[in-house]
Order: sequence, then structure tokens, then C-alpha cells
Amino acid sequence: MSCPICNEKTVQKYRPFCSKRCADIDLGRWIKGDYAIPADDPESLEEAASKLQSNPPIRH
Repeated sequence: MSCPICNEKTVQKYRPFCSKRCADIDLGRWIKGDYAIPADDPESLEEAASKLQSNPPIRH
């Protein structure tokens, strides 16, 4: 198996990475949101807020 960051051979201690450095690079990418998956649903926050303002939920 090769490291997903640098393609070097993985090391058991840091698997699936080859080193702490590559593991930290991956963590940084997660924190920055680089691995976010774009989605069409739910709608944008602005659209959802607008719909709620014009059509508030019924409370019993």
C-alpha cells in the first residue's frame, strides 16, 4: 500500500501514511475543508432562511 499523500510505502505506525508528516498534511486538509463534498441538497443557507421567513413552521 502506498501513502495517499506522497506515494511512498506506508509504515505500520502511521498507516495509511508513510510518516507523521504526511498524516499531519492530511489532517490539515481535513481541517481546512479540502475534502468537503459539494452537495446540491440541502439548499443554500440563504435560500433556506428565506423560505422559513416567508413560510414559518406551524407550532402547536
